[in-house]
Amino acid sequence: MSAFRRSRPLRLAVYSDATEIGGAEHSLANLVGALRPDIEVTVVGVDEAIVSRIADARPGCRTLVVPPVRNKFDLRPILAHVRALRRLKPDVFHANLRQPWSCQYGIAAALLTPGTRVVAVEQLPVAPSGGFQRRLKRATSRRLAAHVAVGTRSARALESMIGLEQGSIRTIYNGIADVEIPSIPRSVPGTLVVAVGRLSRQKGFDVLLRALAGLPGVSLLLIGDGPRRSELEQLRDELELGERVQMIGWVDDARPYLGAADLLAVPSRWEAFPLVIPEAMLAGLPVVAAKVGSIDEAVRDGETGLLVEADDAEALASALERLAGDPELRAAMGRRGREIAREHLTAARMAAAFESLYEEILD
Repeated sequence: MSAFRRSRPLRLAVYSDATEIGGAEHSLANLVGALRPDIEVTVVGVDEAIVSRIADARPGCRTLVVPPVRNKFDLRPILAHVRALRRLKPDVFHANLRQPWSCQYGIAAALLTPGTRVVAVEQLPVAPSGGFQRRLKRATSRRLAAHVAVGTRSARALESMIGLEQGSIRTIYNGIADVEIPSIPRSVPGTLVVAVGRLSRQKGFDVLLRALAGLPGVSLLLIGDGPRRSELEQLRDELELGERVQMIGWVDDARPYLGAADLLAVPSRWEAFPLVIPEAMLAGLPVVAAKVGSIDEAVRDGETGLLVEADDAEALASALERLAGDPELRAAMGRRGREIAREHLTAARMAAAFESLYEEILD
């Protein structure tokens, strides 16, 4: 970093336009908490509760709430974004995109702020709703100081989707703080599978319930909430899974529940790099997951878990049955997963990578 930049702390603004908490927001909070203490961080967002939740990860962190923008004709909130960032004058504006079309007004305002370098971090590749959206995304992406995805395969998919040069999006994996988390008491006999996520079609929990129907010695703890909860409850009853499936809703921290389980299931239909995977690996759990997105960049088939094709309940059931019947294999995979996670998937590793990136684009 240049002598000028070293003469004062780096001013960093992290931005989210989320209005509900999810994996992307947890990942941003992990980053904010792990960055060097000499970096001056301001959390900027459109929802006061989300902004406070992210800022809580870093004592003394500043916050700034701006009005949400409904559409491109909503000029007053757009101008409020521009004015707020010009007052803040960050060296780096770090936009945390839960999907590629998030944060576009925050990014536009940052690009209009003199002296600010803009970084966009893509959490999930999702196709655009139309050609205009793709063209706008391509135009703003080409003006970024750095473009980041949370997985290599996800980066290549985004480049193809947006129409960017291959290799223009770099990879920095999501990371988890490597701390000891007390486990909750175990409440069921037999093999306990845990699954975590929004109860939506994307996460494939209906496939998981169908897989469990033929595994009488396996129970499921499903953590999360969302629009498909009633459908999943109905399917659970139709499959006569009864008390073998516990749906406990959303919790602030799933890690104590991971510590009480035998393995993690991630049956997603599409994904990037779900945060629950490094959480489970650090907890010493093997992972059974659909081979989508960048999941196989963390879950090594036969080494730290088992991979199956998405939407294949039979293959998922077979993988679960294999691990349910082999506690020694589960333990070996869990140990290896923890080794890999501690080496590559910690919040400290993620923060160090972003710190190097900030210095690179400012130098």
